[in-house]
Amino acid sequence: MADSLNLKLVIWRQKNPEQKGRFEEYEVNDVSTEMSFLEMIDVLNEKLVLGDRVAVEFDNDCREGICGQCGMVINGTAHGPVRGATLCQLHMRHFKSGDTIVLEPWRARAFPMVRDLVVDRAALDRIQMAGGYVSVKTGSPPDANSLPIPKVNAELAMDAAACIGCGACVASCPNASATLFAGARISHFALLPQGEPERGRRVDKMMAAMDTEGFGACSNIGECEAVCPKEISIVNIARMRREYIKAIF
Repeated sequence: MADSLNLKLVIWRQKNPEQKGRFEEYEVNDVSTEMSFLEMIDVLNEKLVLGDRVAVEFDNDCREGICGQCGMVINGTAHGPVRGATLCQLHMRHFKSGDTIVLEPWRARAFPMVRDLVVDRAALDRIQMAGGYVSVKTGSPPDANSLPIPKVNAELAMDAAACIGCGACVASCPNASATLFAGARISHFALLPQGEPERGRRVDKMMAAMDTEGFGACSNIGECEAVCPKEISIVNIARMRREYIKAIF
């Protein structure tokens, strides 16, 4: 494996939502294979700033794969070529010197453009606020063993709760559907007794919020599961649909 890479980057640049965007080409040389993908963009931005050019805007925060802030489409795949990893966990050793890498933002009607590779993903927050919470007053923390929960339910709920709300599922879906995100949130609470009192209202409100925000419908392609950095299963979508049918009838 080479110690450094010379790469051509083709990056979507867009100053604001009103102006038309375009792809621009850049070259970055002597990129260490030990760098993360975001560190590589940092190197590019430092070069651009030193040349009195505008840096590429991109979202990021923890750079540890837990916050869900980073996100872009790399060569047609949300979060890049490594399965089960966020963009900030993608390292340059997965590329070869001379590669051309195309960087695009999440593209969905429900994710308005902000600038360059940054989009507004607040629509996911609004789905969450529509019903993905428990409002019962619990008082002081109960004893850990006072409320028995079957082991299988606890594990399935924790798997669903692993969703970090990055939006890769939306960006990869041909319909720009948020059903994997909503399914994970609904499953998390539906599987635990704490979520029982608002079970029907929760799924009804969150499904309605998805429609209001302009997300598309799920057509069972499965691309959302394939690109999810936390490998959330589409079983959660099936559970969400069952919960919705129960809520209706």
